Amino acid sequence: MEKMTDPHAIPPSASPDHDTAAATHFDTGGQAPVTPEQAIEARLAEAEARAAEYMDLALRSRAELDNLRKRSQAELSAAHKFAIEGFAESLLPVRDSLEMALKVDVPTVDNLREGVEATLRQMASAFERHKLLAIDPPAGEKFDPNRHQAISMVPSAAVPAQHVVNVLQKGFLINERVLRPAMVTVSSGT
Repeated sequence: MEKMTDPHAIPPSASPDHDTAAATHFDTGGQAPVTPEQAIEARLAEAEARAAEYMDLALRSRAELDNLRKRSQAELSAAHKFAIEGFAESLLPVRDSLEMALKVDVPTVDNLREGVEATLRQMASAFERHKLLAIDPPAGEKFDPNRHQAISMVPSAAVPAQHVVNVLQKGFLINERVLRPAMVTVSSGT
């Protein structure tokens, strides 16, 4: 196995223990001979320059990381602050419709019904646009404690035990997460 040597190592003949005359026997390519002290000083200067370069790089990287952290915190804060903005904006037409309904001088039952239906469609559209979906299980669907809240159990020959008989109040999901479970009655069987 060949022994690897450090290219920057001072050869034994150039160590301080040897006389300086021996150090002058190196082939320097026509340049003045280099003393061991000069070689060490050159290596030290090179190492110091490299260390200064790495320190500068480290300081720049740290400053960049701090700036990135501050920018991320500001963006996160703005996202929290304005997260509901889109949803609120889609509900503005619903509010406008309700206010217009209250301004009608002589409302009729048919006019009120039309207005309420139109307003409900606007609200349903806003809910759908923001992935706020209803949980409205049909009768006979298996009771799911993750999406349904059982209010009572009732005997039923038509619906198997542990299945939904009736929905008392719809539940809602927001982005696949239960916002409010559906309130249901559950069959206890016969």
